[in-house]
Parts: sequence; C-alpha cells; structure tokens
Amino acid sequence: MLEAFVKRPARFRALFALAVMAVSLYITVTVPVRLGLDLRGGTQIVLETRSTATAKADGEATDRTLEVLRGRVDALGVAEPTIVRSGENRIIVELPGVQDPRKAADVLGRTAQLSVHAVLGAATESTEPEAKDERILADEAGERLRLSAASLTGKDVEGADAQFDQQSGAGWHVTVDFKDDKGWAKLTGEAACNPAGDPKRRIAIVLDNKIISSPQVDPSVSCGVGIAGGSTQITGSFSSDEARELALLVEGGALPVPVETVEQRTVGPTLGAEAIKSSAYAAALGTALTALFIIVVYRLMGFLATVALACYGVISYAALAGLGATLTLPGLAGFVLAIGMAVDANVLVFERAREEYGKRNRPSGRSALTAGFKGAFSAIADSNITTLIAAGLLFLLASGPVKGFGVTLAIGVIASVISALVITRVLAEFAVERRWVHRRPQITGLASIGRVREYLTRRNPQLMRRPRRWLLVSLVVLLVTGAGIAVRGLNFGVEFTGGRLIEYTTTKTVDPDRAREALADAGFPQAVVQSSGDNGLTVRTEELSNAEAVKVAEAIDQVGGGAEKVRDELIGPSLGDELRRNALIALGLALGAQLLYLAFRFRWMFGTSAVATLAHDVVILTGIFAWLGKPIDGVFLAALLTVIGYSVNDSVVVFDRVRELWTKDRKAPLAQSTNLAILQTVPRTVNTGIGVIFILAALALLGGDSLTDFALALLIGMLVGTYSSVLTASPLAIELDAYSRGGKGGRGRDRERAGSGRGKSGAGERSSRAEAAGKGV
Repeated sequence: MLEAFVKRPARFRALFALAVMAVSLYITVTVPVRLGLDLRGGTQIVLETRSTATAKADGEATDRTLEVLRGRVDALGVAEPTIVRSGENRIIVELPGVQDPRKAADVLGRTAQLSVHAVLGAATESTEPEAKDERILADEAGERLRLSAASLTGKDVEGADAQFDQQSGAGWHVTVDFKDDKGWAKLTGEAACNPAGDPKRRIAIVLDNKIISSPQVDPSVSCGVGIAGGSTQITGSFSSDEARELALLVEGGALPVPVETVEQRTVGPTLGAEAIKSSAYAAALGTALTALFIIVVYRLMGFLATVALACYGVISYAALAGLGATLTLPGLAGFVLAIGMAVDANVLVFERAREEYGKRNRPSGRSALTAGFKGAFSAIADSNITTLIAAGLLFLLASGPVKGFGVTLAIGVIASVISALVITRVLAEFAVERRWVHRRPQITGLASIGRVREYLTRRNPQLMRRPRRWLLVSLVVLLVTGAGIAVRGLNFGVEFTGGRLIEYTTTKTVDPDRAREALADAGFPQAVVQSSGDNGLTVRTEELSNAEAVKVAEAIDQVGGGAEKVRDELIGPSLGDELRRNALIALGLALGAQLLYLAFRFRWMFGTSAVATLAHDVVILTGIFAWLGKPIDGVFLAALLTVIGYSVNDSVVVFDRVRELWTKDRKAPLAQSTNLAILQTVPRTVNTGIGVIFILAALALLGGDSLTDFALALLIGMLVGTYSSVLTASPLAIELDAYSRGGKGGRGRDRERAGSGRGKSGAGERSSRAEAAGKGV
C-alpha cells in the first residue's frame, strides 16, 4: 500500500480530495451549524455552584444541580435551550429568544429549598429558639412565628401545579402533592387539635428560608386524623406567572448547592440579524475581490486556487457543523478573514513555481509546479504548526471568546492546508498536463517572475546593510505607541473587569452627557455612557442586579423618547479576573511554545527574534488602541491573536528562505543571506497582503459597528506585522548572531564579509548598467 502511494501519489491525492469534499458537502447539506446567541438573539446565563457548610460544590454536586436546572429550563417553555457544564463548578444556560433575563435568572438562581413546619406559636423580636432545630420566621403579614423542625421537605413532593379557582374567586393558587400521605396526615392532624385562631393550628410552608404560606387547618379536619391524600394548597395574592413560577420551583426540586450568576448576556435579534447580513455581504465582496486579484496575478493557477478557496470554505463550515462548534460573531468574522489567510499558502507555492520556471533552460509547467510545492512545503508546514500550537494552548488554557477563537483558528489552519496542498495541487497538476495549456505557458501565470520580483532583481536594494537603523526605528515606534498604555491606560471591556454593559437604540438622538445626567438622577452616578452609531447608546456600570438594570432602562427610555435594548452583558468580578488571567497565561505559553518550536526548527536567534517581534507587535497594537480609547475586549483579543498568527507566518517564511540559502552557501554572511531572502519573499508578502486587505476593507465597510473595531485592529496589526517580520525580526536575528560570534569583533567580521558581498553585487550591477548604456548608444 505504501509503495503504491509513493509511486502514484497524484492519484491518491485526487481520491483524498474527492473523499474530503464529498464528506464536507454531505455535512454542509445535512447538519446545520449552531449559531451563538449574538447571531440569533437570546440570553446566556453562566451559573457557578457554591459550597456550603453541609455540601461541597464539586463535580458531582454540579451535575445534580444541572439536572434540576434542566427541569426548570424545560418548564420555562424555551425553544431549543442549551444547558451544559463547564469545568468543575460552572453551568452555562442558553435561552434563545429570551430577551428579558430577569425571570429566567430568578427562576434558575433560586435555591428552592422547600420545607413544611408545624407552628409552635407566636414570637416577638426578642424571642430565641428553644431548640437547635427550631427557627423563627415572619409570615406573609410580617407576624413572627416559632417553627418546629421540618416535617416534610422538597424531596417529599410528588408534584405541584398552578390552578385558578373560578368558583370561590380566590384567584390563583398552587396545589402541592406529597409522596408521604401519612406524614402529611400526621402533621395536619396534630395542628387540628388546637383551637381556631391559635397560631399552633397553622402549617408553615417555607421556601428558601422564607414563609410563602401559613394557612390554618380547616375546622372540618378532625384532631389526630388530619388531611388524607397528602395534598395541600398554597394560597396568596398570586398572579398567573407567579403561581406558575412557584409551582415550577416546588416541582423541580431544590438545588443541591446554591448557585450564583457570574455572567449574563442578552442580545436582541435585531443585532444578530444585522450581524449575519453584514458579515454575509463582507464575505461575498471580500471573497470576490480576493478571487479577482488572484486570477489577475496568477491567471489559470489563480482561477484554480479560487476554486480551492471555495472548497476551503465548505470544509471549514462542515468542520464547524460536524464538531458541534458554536459560531459566534468574532468566530464569524474570523471565518470570513480566514479566506484571506488561506490565500497565503497558494501564493507561496505559485511564487516558488515562478522562481523554478525562470531557472530552467527548457521549463515545463508540471516540473515548475512540482518544484514550487516542494520548495514551499517547509515554510507552509512550519508556519501552520506554530499557529496550531497557539490554537491548542488557547483552547486548553483560555476561556470565553478566546477559547472559541482557538477552535475556529485550528479549523481554519487545517482546512487551508488541505485546500492549498491537496485540492489546489490536484487541480493545478491536472490543468498543466493538458496539451492546450502546455502549448500556451503564459496562460498558467507561472511563466513570468512577476513585476515585483522583476523590479527587486533590477534594483537589488541592500536592506540589511545597517540593521541597527531598522531596530532603532522599531524602538521609536514601540516607545511612542507603548506610551499610550502608560498615559491613557487600557479601556478594558466588561469581560475583563466585571460589571454590566447595556446597549440601547433610542427613538431620537441623545447626547451622552444628557443620558449621563439622567442616570445620575436615577442613582447611577458612576455610569459611563457612550454613543454608538446612529441613535445608539452604550451604558457601562459596575455590577447591577436585574432590578437595577430596569431602572437604567427606564432612565434611557425617558431621555430617548423610547429605547430598545439590543445587548446586555453582566460579568461578575471573579469571572472577569479569571478571563483576563487565563488569557494572559494562554498567550504567554503560546509565545513560549512557538519560541521552542522555532528554536528547534531553525537556530535559536531566529526563534528569539520571531517571538520578540510578536511581543513588539502586541505592544504596538495595544498602544494604538490605548491612544484611540478603543475597548480591550474579547473581540480585540481575537484580532490580536490573528495578528500574532500573521506575524509569525511572515517571519517563518523569511527565515525558511534564509535557512535554504545558508544550506547552499554556509560561508555567506547572515546579513547577505537575509537580504536575499527578503527580496525573494517580498512578492509573496505583497500579494498575500493585498488579498487580506480586500477582506479587511469589506469587514470595515460592510461589517457594521460590531465589526469595525475588529477590522481596524486587524488592519493595523497586519501592517505592523508585515513591517516587523521583515525589518524587525531579520535585523534582530543578525545582531543576535553577531553577538554570539564574539561581540564587536564578530560584528565587524560579519560586516566586512557582508560588505565584500555587497561590493561584488554593486560592481556587477554597475557593469550591467554600463553595458546597457553602451547598447543604448
């Protein structure tokens, strides 16, 4: 089998490509991808179980709590709810279509510890329990009662139902059926032995340490006999919703351990619909422009690469759907952007094929293409492996949007590799073997070196003649942008600080200062108000309860002539600290793992230079956002991670070419080899960059307000990353190599050798120019 694969790899590549596409198309047609609540609207609540003196909030207790919550969620009547455990003691509940989280949060968060007690008598403020298991609570009217130990608990409940009494006109009540008929009969029979009006004739029903009903036993009940059937009614001034909610809590049972809401997000369906529409337009326009550019530059090969990119989109979508991954707004933007990233591998192959075509005396499209795939393989493999390392660590160590981004990133990388190295190759090799293509080599797009490479070959600029100048420029930019972090500070979003962020659309345009005054009058003087788009207001405060959020909404509604909530995020301070800490740990370990891999694959100074450049790019992008006052939130973090991927890919491509040149001439100075490597890889950098810019421009122009900051961060990061991978990482590697060779002496010898190389190059260039001038005369 292996021998057959070696002899006939093209056939097996074709079969593999067909199998992958067949499976992907089947999944795409039959399995819908799960949309996050930010795309379809709804509420997400993250609950965290808490330990008590008698129960530990371990995994087992969390699982039992989840099952109780599942019953409550099902009883709410929400379509397609999702409830899953996250980690040791967290439960994530997603409720599509639920726009008011108050009811859901109240129902889910109630401990629902139900108990039934005999009343021992009235009590005063100074009355103390006479026994350890007694308690003193106020009834519905505020009268304090002494209660005995619980005779029945929620575990004894058979069922509960909300009913409306039409005959007596008493309104809504809750009927509770107990499993133990004898226990209920004994409790009511003992109470019936007391005279009417005596508090001891009452039965107290307690929910979460609060008396919700304390009726007297009916006079018709005989002493010592009690009520048969094990059923009672909880009466009160209940509305229909209150009665149903109480029945739901009683029948659903008590939570094994208390829970606390640490995160709550509500997204209006309008925002989700607009996000999907905007991203679809961005995807269509960005893909069309990228495809057109690739076809113009690489002709037939560009057209086939475009077909492969379409296959890449199908594979990525199928992978998301097949794995059951949830597609969120940052993930959707990353998915659209990954189309531009997938271009890079194709461009690498085609540029190498162009080089090989120009080197051969009697070139053929097939041989040039084969050499292009072979020459580009190591750069593609190294850049994608470093990205997969980062994606894996982000998935394992991070949480929240960073974790989801790791999944999307890994899927995109694997799909792009299959698209470029398998599907594109199968299509391209089939095309170049056609006789009409062989007779017209120009149609392939590989028979010329391209205008960028032709210009660089003619001019032969010596970019690495003085590497310290480039490092000085990078240092100045780093200090200026980094100063924004110290001077302006970072505007962390609620994901990392905790608090509440609510976004409204108002009927009329509202000045943020006017809204700020209204909120101060309503009791929220610390609220931060910002305008967002047309008739949009964003309110950011400390952690608020749902009741306080209603007051905020009323204040905005009053000044805005009507307001509609489109987004509501509540992050507990402990969760915000955890998200920030996990993100930093995951990012640091990802950089460290990339450093180790690059040091293993290349030389230590290359790995150090690449990772130092990544840190350089992170500081610059973060500093620019600090100067602009932009939020540092989950969307920014996803953009930052994408920028890191770009930067390391560019550095790996350059260093891979340096390694190749050194293999051919080990005596050449590093500066000379690096300069040549940069000139040889610039065409790839330019073409890939232009393709990505089309995608970013589409996101910025059509992606809507929710994607503007994301596109801006990526555009800045791409420009910085492209510059730094060439003019920061390379000079730094040269200086580190010179230092390792013996300080100043080593650098002097390296410069002397580099200078001699430059002299030869310069002399050859002057000779060529003189010869050209003579021919012109």
